[in-house]
Amino acid sequence: MKLTFGPVPSRRFGMSLGVDLSPYQKQCNFDCLYCELAPAQTTDHQDKIVPIDTIITELKTSLLKHKNLDVITLTANGEPTLYPYLDELIDEIDKIKGDVKTLILSNGANINDKNIQNTLSKIDIVKLSLDCANPKGFRKIDRAFGDIDIADIINGMVEFKKIYKGEFVIEVLLVKDVNDKIDDIKALKAALDKIKPDRIDLGTIDRPPAYDVMPISYEKLRQIQNDLGKLPINITARTSQKIKQQFFTKDEIIQTLKMRPLTLLDIENLFDETSQNIFKELVKKGLIIKNTIASVEFYESK
Repeated sequence: MKLTFGPVPSRRFGMSLGVDLSPYQKQCNFDCLYCELAPAQTTDHQDKIVPIDTIITELKTSLLKHKNLDVITLTANGEPTLYPYLDELIDEIDKIKGDVKTLILSNGANINDKNIQNTLSKIDIVKLSLDCANPKGFRKIDRAFGDIDIADIINGMVEFKKIYKGEFVIEVLLVKDVNDKIDDIKALKAALDKIKPDRIDLGTIDRPPAYDVMPISYEKLRQIQNDLGKLPINITARTSQKIKQQFFTKDEIIQTLKMRPLTLLDIENLFDETSQNIFKELVKKGLIIKNTIASVEFYESK
């Protein structure tokens, strides 16, 4: 039984050493349509639990072997916040991690629980999912356990942001004809405007999903990025990029980056060669500044 995996280079979080808190089987309170794991009955607890000492022993060995890590990523063959000793585990990891940051990849289902909020507040980077803010769409895409309610999740995220001092990332995964409609995006924008995460990762299906569902196009992702307004959005999809590069004047570049921060990949995709040279000059002059949020660089007008 292997508990740690990697390290693997992550486009979103840097060099990551993973820790699987559910290595025996899928134990999750969601059964998402797009999940790369096989379908499984949802649950609100773990039946098979790995002892903390076992995790820490293996993690110590991995940390001695692997250097130059950016993050230790707490994940699971399912949902990591179902691990019953998560709070104590984080305390033990903090004793041995050195300068490496901790990261958790959670579906956010339990974030309305004050105990979970307090536990996650100990982690350097928290990534929670928010695929749909409409109740009907949420039930359809995330197939949640029992009476888990999207309004409670959103409220929990809002409250968590108030107490959290680390880097808070929301991941949105869009599925064709499921959560990509105009009303879905309007509701999502309203929720994200309330939550105010530090970064939003916007993507679609790029691995074989558990169910017969399809990704949306890269062009539509770009449109939805615009529809979500002035938010730090990182498009994570691996779908082919067919956006035509355009010329932007100095003033247009400044105004564009004032409206919404863009990643370097965004700039390379959208700006033609001349515009990119203008952009670089603006950076040199300090008229455009760079902010790094959980290893992803965003540029915005000063």
